[in-house]
Amino acid sequence: MALREIPPAPQPVGYQRQPRPDDARWMQWIAENRLRDCTAASMTDTMVAAGLDRQAAQQAIAAMEVHPVFVAARRHQQLQRKFASVMANQQRIWEMGWAYDGVEKRSHVSPAEFFERYVVGSRPLVLTDVAGDWPALHRWSPADLRERFGHLDVEIQAERAVNPKYEQDKLKHRHNVRLGDFVDRVLAGGATNDYYLTANNEILRRPEFAPLLADIGTLPLFCDPAQLAQRSSFWFGPAGTVTPLHHDTLMLLHTQVVGRKRWRFISPLETPRLYNHDGVFSAIDLDHPDLDRYPAFRDVKVLEVVLEPGDTVFLPLGWWHQVASLEVSLSFSFSNFVFPNTYSYENPSISDW
Repeated sequence: MALREIPPAPQPVGYQRQPRPDDARWMQWIAENRLRDCTAASMTDTMVAAGLDRQAAQQAIAAMEVHPVFVAARRHQQLQRKFASVMANQQRIWEMGWAYDGVEKRSHVSPAEFFERYVVGSRPLVLTDVAGDWPALHRWSPADLRERFGHLDVEIQAERAVNPKYEQDKLKHRHNVRLGDFVDRVLAGGATNDYYLTANNEILRRPEFAPLLADIGTLPLFCDPAQLAQRSSFWFGPAGTVTPLHHDTLMLLHTQVVGRKRWRFISPLETPRLYNHDGVFSAIDLDHPDLDRYPAFRDVKVLEVVLEPGDTVFLPLGWWHQVASLEVSLSFSFSNFVFPNTYSYENPSISDW
């Protein structure tokens, strides 16, 4: 078996008839696993273990090879594999470049160099001097949030721990709480990924939170200050929060104001090896990668950097990233670049793989 088989779909409740290999669900299963280059022998064994007749299973697998729809799928697969090989070869070239193994931390980067080397060159970067004159660096803290905004309601994500797809299902995890109560919960609860005030809260669009924006000082010359209020987000949560591996659909800057965060990056050219079946999310957990289930990930190069208070990371277009808070964290992200920053993606919606 070249790759781990997709598990058979469960039988519907009340299913009484002896399963047959020409059932639609089994035909789809056969096609998907042959496209994954699983062997006919291993697939037959799986079908027999599920209650199918061995000879019928073998005949169904053989028939699939000449089915006109499957033949068409094989042709499209050839094109997809060519695209994947082009990306893999280009990635090998990137990895030959100097300092590819890490994420640079720099200051005094000119707008021209930033645009050519990091935007067009598509490389993550940590800028250490963006927030040098920001009042937020000296003012923001959990206690400050409680004092100035504790009486206001905010939207958080909660009960994330019970759902491995908490980001894909983020609308199901919306809870409204008083910010002061949430501050107390964060400070008392210790490290956890169960609750987090994320960018989805949209509080910076609310007039009562305008003082937070007033705490943002000088912006880089390649940003448009007039767009800051509409193109910025606020984050607050405990140590232990994890934003799972995904890619954004635009470029952004993310400034760490309080606490530290670990960012891990993967090149967009590695997308064919990241099992991106659902939206902008990868099935890979970088903390616990399952290489038996996701073998193509084995040789993917992961870049890592820890953001300290005052650091600002640049996220280039399409770069995959997984982010973990190492301490109680307050962060500010913004995407108000003066250059184009609107892009479209044809995202998959195969949520049952």
